[in-house]
Amino acid sequence: MSGGTQQRVAVARAPAYEPEVLLMDQPFAVVDARTRAGLEDLVRRLWRERGITILFVTHDIDEAVYLGERVVVLSASPTVVPERLTVDLPAERDQAGTRAAPRFTEPRNPVDEQIQAAKRGAAAGQASAVTKDTPPPR
Repeated sequence: MSGGTQQRVAVARAPAYEPEVLLMDQPFAVVDARTRAGLEDLVRRLWRERGITILFVTHDIDEAVYLGERVVVLSASPTVVPERLTVDLPAERDQAGTRAAPRFTEPRNPVDEQIQAAKRGAAAGQASAVTKDTPPPR
């Protein structure tokens, strides 16, 4: 089976166990864009039809906004939650129409800003740790 088919099977199999919560950790990272779009729509349909709480981990901001009702941004270690956003999009979504809507891009920018701030904080933390651990010059 191709990677896309394997992912479709995994997503389709998950509700068979009737979970209350479904944890998905970057499940679409290995598939092409067309397959990803179909799988995103499948996950949204499962959420609507089955009422399963889905915790979806992704590094793709657009994917987070398209799939989510809420987006939680995590900082670098030590992990804190610098931002929680409610996504103001209709429950019924389609790839082309939703992603072209101004309401789609509105939550995207603050999420991106928080991620960039977390990266800057991580880099500053790493730099200070290196500086702190470096012996003084002789």
